[in-house]
Amino acid sequence: MKTPAVVLCLGLQAAAATLIAAEAPAPCCPPPDPAKAAPCCPAPAPEVARKDAPCCTELAAARPLSAKSLYQLDVTWTNDAGQAVSLASFRGRPLTLAMIFASCEYACPVLVDDIRRMRALLPEEVRANTPVVLVSFDTVRDTPAALRAFRERMKLDGAWILLRGEAAPVQELAMLLGVKFKQDARGQFAHSNLFTVLNTEGEIVHQHAGLMGDVSSPAKVIASLGR
Repeated sequence: MKTPAVVLCLGLQAAAATLIAAEAPAPCCPPPDPAKAAPCCPAPAPEVARKDAPCCTELAAARPLSAKSLYQLDVTWTNDAGQAVSLASFRGRPLTLAMIFASCEYACPVLVDDIRRMRALLPEEVRANTPVVLVSFDTVRDTPAALRAFRERMKLDGAWILLRGEAAPVQELAMLLGVKFKQDARGQFAHSNLFTVLNTEGEIVHQHAGLMGDVSSPAKVIASLGR
């Protein structure tokens, strides 16, 4: 007997099969681990084998997160447009994650440029499906408006997500990432310079420390996750 979720999936696929495909078919929700494959996904009709098939994305989101997933953090962040965002909303895609502050005079812009150089090494289709999340640890000054100004100054497109939060969740995220920061008398921060690669389940799979170094290793990790 089919479970209700699988029956719904089959019904959605049958309905979609009557439509004419407008683009080249793509595998239906290729899972990072075959053991975690959604039951509706194996060998769908070619014309409906899309990564955005509702049944696949919904069932993938229903899988329990591992204890190592940063997406276990029950935190609502605010982006530079003033909208609420959860890290778990990026589940299903590789993610580049870093912590910065918008009024940084040197290191943060260099860190952003390092991530930009790393992204330039990615195949276009992988780059398009791998967002970058920058979380500010300046919880007082980095309002959505300040983050928008940083976006404009750094010429960051929509693939870059700029977030702010309250002090407690910022400290918790920094601890999990191994990021240290301390504000000085001028309001500047001494801080770790690193960015982190998360897999599709929000687990840390690679960290790159330092500035202006070779960024090919994180690029290779992301490319392998995006296959």
